[in-house]
Amino acid sequence: MRGAVAAPLGRDRRRVRYPARPGRMDVGQHGYRPTAVVVGAGIAGLAAATGLAERGFRVEVVEREHHLGGRVGGWTEQLTDGTPVGMNRGFHAFFAQYYNLRKLLSRSDPGLSRLRRLDDYPLIDAAGHRDTFRNLPRTPPWNALAFAMRSPTFRMRDLVRMDARAAAPLAAVSVPDIYHQLDHLDAETFLRRINFPEAARHLAFEVFSRSFFVEPQQMSAAELAAMFHIYFLGSSEGLVFDVAQDNFDVSLWTPLADHLTAPATPTRPGGVEFHTGVTIAEIDSSADGFVLRDDTGATLEADAVVLAVDVTGLRTIVGRSPTLGDSEWRTRIGELGSAPAFAVLRLWLDRRLRADRPSFLGTGNLDPLDNISILDRYEHTAAVWANKHGGSVVELHAYAAAEETPAPAEQRALRGKLLARLHEIYPETAAARIVGEHMLWRQDCPRFAPGDFARRPGVETPHRRLMLAGDGIRVDLPVALMERAATTGWLAADLLSREWNGAGHALQTVPSRGRSALLRTFATRERRF
Repeated sequence: MRGAVAAPLGRDRRRVRYPARPGRMDVGQHGYRPTAVVVGAGIAGLAAATGLAERGFRVEVVEREHHLGGRVGGWTEQLTDGTPVGMNRGFHAFFAQYYNLRKLLSRSDPGLSRLRRLDDYPLIDAAGHRDTFRNLPRTPPWNALAFAMRSPTFRMRDLVRMDARAAAPLAAVSVPDIYHQLDHLDAETFLRRINFPEAARHLAFEVFSRSFFVEPQQMSAAELAAMFHIYFLGSSEGLVFDVAQDNFDVSLWTPLADHLTAPATPTRPGGVEFHTGVTIAEIDSSADGFVLRDDTGATLEADAVVLAVDVTGLRTIVGRSPTLGDSEWRTRIGELGSAPAFAVLRLWLDRRLRADRPSFLGTGNLDPLDNISILDRYEHTAAVWANKHGGSVVELHAYAAAEETPAPAEQRALRGKLLARLHEIYPETAAARIVGEHMLWRQDCPRFAPGDFARRPGVETPHRRLMLAGDGIRVDLPVALMERAATTGWLAADLLSREWNGAGHALQTVPSRGRSALLRTFATRERRF
């Protein structure tokens, strides 16, 4: 039987390719095989583990949860009748320009057959405006212009009224220079200064900014501009995305874990060990290596370590590990912050939703609701349940729902508000009986507030064999969210491989500068706000 045909990792001819550093493909081939411990099995940790295993390291992955995938993890819950159902932390979009994430997923799914394309994801707001990404041109700047011109919230006179000179950084982003220009400013202030129409802010920019789990007034304007570059003016991959065909554990992480733990072959690394349900409490470092101690007192020894944990976990480990890093680095770790808490409410309903409802709907200015997903339209496990019961599986997401996880009474109040919004937007759900539901609250996403960038720690640390990885770690490349996590994971593996003269891995990104030379020239003349 022939193997699956590898899916192309990008169609944009102007995407940037970073060739792999030359070196040994197997660092242990002629002698000692170094041991690397990766703390955290989210996207960043799994990318680091894959990169290290492919260069011949003995790799152990330690994960606090009992499942893999981190914030994109999936697990099984039970309804009140005992039916097992899939659960996760909410909808995730796998954009075509997530080259390095797709590279990771292709290790166990060369054709990326476990992803499927959504042909549209409409956006609506409280005034009844509706935007769509269907049939937009892929090439910048025509994609953004077409989106704006057909949007009911963006009229020609709005374009004329905008302060073109002040808005120039949006159209000519250069990474990391955009952070030096705009990171001191919050996104809402920036959009007001350029006179961006208020309705369009709610329907477009606010929807995207809240995907960082934060309100626009608490988000760096530089992050907003970089995001605009990555998804609109920096890439011609298009504005639609893929979703996982099943719960994340089934579609993504169990196959990757099977790939990494299988016996090694000449074409597959294998031999990675996973320790789930284990929390690393502290790490002792010396010139010769590391000793990691978990919360039961058990230890692991390592020649190299990647810390791919969330912000709170990183602060905790470093705070309890006085031999890690120097005082300046430790201070910067301590300054890292988390975004506000978010909530996910998943409902199993006893009836179908209307056939014309989209699989995913983004909302603007319809607090507390940020999006609605109809999971049985694209997720296999949900579809099986819906077909068996003649029902629907619906998920409601509230980003930046509270500054911190609220008390139970406030959680119940938010649940009620989410249901009210669902009934308002999809009236047929008002008569539906809730067969089962699961609601979760989390507050572990990194903060991207004004002024954070300059102090944000990067992949490298004061210890040459200790690396950081994650979507909250600084990397001076045009990547964000899941793609930032994957990119820093690959980079962490490559920097450690270098210590043993190992080869790197090729990476890709959207262009690091705006695609229009005219707009770039105009932007360089703009004053700093």
